[in-house]
Amino acid sequence: MKKLSKVYLALVMMFLYVPIFVLIVFSFNTTKSRSVMSGFTFDWYIKLFKNEIIMSSLVNTIIIAILASIASTILGTAAAVGINNMKKLPRMVVLNITNFPIINPEIVTGVSLMLLFVFFAARMNFEFGFVTLLIAHITFDVPYVILNVMPKLQQMDPFVYEAAQDLGCNPLQAFFKVVLPEIMPGVVSGFLISFTFSLDDFIISYFTCGSSMQTLPVTIYSMTRRKVSPEINALSTIIFLVVVVILVIKNVLEIKSNAKEKGERR
Repeated sequence: MKKLSKVYLALVMMFLYVPIFVLIVFSFNTTKSRSVMSGFTFDWYIKLFKNEIIMSSLVNTIIIAILASIASTILGTAAAVGINNMKKLPRMVVLNITNFPIINPEIVTGVSLMLLFVFFAARMNFEFGFVTLLIAHITFDVPYVILNVMPKLQQMDPFVYEAAQDLGCNPLQAFFKVVLPEIMPGVVSGFLISFTFSLDDFIISYFTCGSSMQTLPVTIYSMTRRKVSPEINALSTIIFLVVVVILVIKNVLEIKSNAKEKGERR
């Protein structure tokens, strides 16, 4: 059974990652062929960075991802602290409500946000673009921050905050000097997950970006509808590596946090 489970796991991993590795390999192909490797070159990466449309979309994506991650981390952390201080029944209800955007299909979230923005656009005279895209990204990022911060708050000794106030801190000082350092691994994890999801989101961005502001996934989609260029392979390779690096950082932080908690218990 152990051998069979290992074979099954290997097949699943191959199914998931072989297409990505094929894409990475052909991003260095000298020709546009997607089936024959003719030689090794960095030309497609050079052409990629000279493509103004892709570079503009990349800048838009990074700006939106950073701003949305920062805003959602602040809002999500504050929400997590508030939820944690609720009584048991209200806390369960609010947590289930905040989990709706995670469970809800992205197509439903994207269409509902689009209809909301259309409603306000008709009355407030604004267009789809940077603001609508940023609000949409913050909306689906906040629940992930709450999901990461809540366990850290629940693991923390609740009397530490009160002790800090007894020693002369006001509530704000007690939070920044005592609570925030304790939950920082969860805050950082929430920020990194928010940044990752904002970076590669397509469905919600597609419905809320408008024509004046396009993110990288939306631009890639519009390019692939005509013909897949090796530049897309190169771009996808870079995005894949960036996401891998972010996930590695997140896992390292979690491992260090868990090791620190075990050391403190001993």
